[in-house]
Amino acid sequence: MTEQTNPLLCDIETGMCEIPIGKENDSIATITQSSKKPVKVIYYTDPICSSCWGIEPQLRKLKLEYGNSIEIEYRMGGLLPDWNYNSGGISKPSDVAHHWDEVSAYYDMPIDGDVWLEDPLNSSYPPSIAFKAAQLQSDEKAILFLREIREMVFLQKKNIAKWEHLEAAAKIVGLNIEQFKTDFEDKAKELFQEDLKLGKELGVRGFPTMFFVDESGSKEFVYGTKPYAFYEMAILKLAPSSSKAEYSKTWETLFAKYSTLTAKEFAELSGTPRKESEQFLDELTAKGKLEKHTTKNGSLWKLKK
Repeated sequence: MTEQTNPLLCDIETGMCEIPIGKENDSIATITQSSKKPVKVIYYTDPICSSCWGIEPQLRKLKLEYGNSIEIEYRMGGLLPDWNYNSGGISKPSDVAHHWDEVSAYYDMPIDGDVWLEDPLNSSYPPSIAFKAAQLQSDEKAILFLREIREMVFLQKKNIAKWEHLEAAAKIVGLNIEQFKTDFEDKAKELFQEDLKLGKELGVRGFPTMFFVDESGSKEFVYGTKPYAFYEMAILKLAPSSSKAEYSKTWETLFAKYSTLTAKEFAELSGTPRKESEQFLDELTAKGKLEKHTTKNGSLWKLKK
């Protein structure tokens, strides 16, 4: 993976899906820390960023342990404008399928790359704009929406560039559909362009990228998919007095907080070894407590209704 000409070819070792962009600069200093919490986190991501799916376990744990100290602001980076803007590397959707399967195994997060064979996306812009439309209604619902469309593309092999799937996800998380459609066609496009502009100013070169900023403007960066300690360290460097919150690690509490969990996520959040986590989740499924969605590269569990 030396010459990356297509951002969909993520570097597994660095955990970064890179975009062809200029050198990074230090414009982060221009961002003001308006949060009421000690640390603001600007998180640049994309709905189809496989490395971003890879950090969901760490990110979810970070919210549980340091939610009182950090405010995370989600920004969209525009991973795949279309299939015409570069040459070489991955040149067509079918080339991505095998790569996603590799990423899935490396991060131990279920991804079925066959979406690129069966119903490939022509761009990640529509789902990115849809996320901005969701944000206009509710930051909380927007994060649920992003999770929903990621599960659609990574596990259910659905082309989330299509309106029908975006609308379905919006309904699931309880967005006002009429408003969502209006914003998707108008305001959300402007907001997405603002995210792209800011990303260029900040020198965002790939995803996931997190900028941690404190009230004085001091900053820490975490590029790519990293172990949990890297994100924790960034917070503690800026806000040493931040205390780690204790939270209940029972399966009932974790599924009440996050309605769907992979075995890797459950292991990270509960502190249970990975192999035991899968066995435990399977036992709960057998008892009728959970529903299991299985792909060729892993599974996802959710509370049984």
